[in-house]
Amino acid sequence: MSISREATAPIPFGLHFVASEQFRRLFREGMGLIEETAAYLEGRGREEARVLRRQAALAYATESMRLTTRLMQMASWLLLHRAVADGEITMREARSEKAKIRLTASAPADIVTDDALPAKLCDLLSRGHRLFTRIKHLDEVLAACENVDEKQPPVPVPSQAARLHSMLL
Repeated sequence: MSISREATAPIPFGLHFVASEQFRRLFREGMGLIEETAAYLEGRGREEARVLRRQAALAYATESMRLTTRLMQMASWLLLHRAVADGEITMREARSEKAKIRLTASAPADIVTDDALPAKLCDLLSRGHRLFTRIKHLDEVLAACENVDEKQPPVPVPSQAARLHSMLL
C-alpha cells in the first residue's frame, strides 16, 4: 500500500473556504448589499439628498462616495474569490490579481452618521462597513494561511508510515 504525496498534502485553507457554503453566503450578502445600495442611491437616495441642507448634502455626497468605493473593493474581492471557487482561475492567479485590489477603508470613527443624513443611507453605511470589516479580516486570514502553506515543508509522517508499512509486508 503506497500513499501518494498528493493524497496526503494538506488542503489549503483558501481553496477550502472559497468552495464553502459560508463563502457563498458572504458572496450573496455582498452582492445583495451592492444592488440595494445602487438602487437606493439612484432612486430614493437622490430624492432625499435634494432636500438636505448644504452641510448635510456635503456629508451625504462624501459618505455615499466612500460607501460606493468600499462596495466596489468588496465586489472585486468577492468576484475574484468566486472565480477561484468556480475553477476559472487558480489560487496563484488570484494572488497576483489580488495585489490590484486595495481593501482600504476609513476607520469607523470617520463614518458620518449624522442625524441630518437619511436613515437609509446611515443603515447602508453601517452594514457596508460591517461587511467590509469582515471581508478585510478574511483577506488577512487567507493571506496568512497562504504564507504558511507556501513556507511549510512537506509533512513526513505519511511517507514514513508508508515506508514502515512496506517493511512489515
